[in-house]
Amino acid sequence: MVRTAARHDRDAGGDPALLAAKASLREMVWDRLSTAGIARFPGARNRISNFVGAEAAAERLRGTRAWRQAGTLKSNPDSPQWPVRQRALEDGKLVFMAVPRLAEPEPFFCLDPDRLTDPPRAASSIKGASRSARTVRIEDMAPVDLVITGCVAVDPTGARLGKGGGFSDLEYALAWEAGLIGPETLVATTVHEIQVLEADRIPMAGHDLRLDLIVTPDRVIACDGPRPAPGLRWEKLTEEKIAAIPLLAALRSAGSHRP
Repeated sequence: MVRTAARHDRDAGGDPALLAAKASLREMVWDRLSTAGIARFPGARNRISNFVGAEAAAERLRGTRAWRQAGTLKSNPDSPQWPVRQRALEDGKLVFMAVPRLAEPEPFFCLDPDRLTDPPRAASSIKGASRSARTVRIEDMAPVDLVITGCVAVDPTGARLGKGGGFSDLEYALAWEAGLIGPETLVATTVHEIQVLEADRIPMAGHDLRLDLIVTPDRVIACDGPRPAPGLRWEKLTEEKIAAIPLLAALRSAGSHRP
């Protein structure tokens, strides 16, 4: 039975027309994934969809120069990037995995390949990370060499469409402000070919996270689009979003960041 998750864009801020255009495009891509039989359990809609070929895409990413040069990864916790996290631990890389929805005061799991309770496959799942990893504050994280993000859709210029919650953008902005990533830090994703759209199809805000590398089961796409100006955009965050993410609420309460 296919399960439908709650919409992640329900507390999104920003231009209503842009948000509506993104929502419409997500529905189109989710329909494509479902109709083609590419989406794995628990279904495509309202999530970063797991897809047939996720393991092959992870193996192709594993063969890139960006992967070989990276000692530390920051990754999303979603299912299609589980094979990426697994291979990172197998290759001896330190992995910081976001706690789902950044919903804890210590919003990242620290997966150290030398200190795992479970084998890399189990340890790199959300359930396994709760046993094999410790949660850490962003100020306790190490500098990141490669960012792995999940996507609903992408294009060859590096434009991406997430599931609507804005968490990839937030994680990137917070890591940038903490000095964990910089201009040379690459951002990569793994997707199915059907999720790769033509250029300029994905509507983007000026601050939206862009990709450097798109990897499918069949190919690697080096993106050449513009990079956004990094940093938090408080004016784009709703009060509901700030209240739901302890780190954001703490930053605003401390007065270190102001809308």
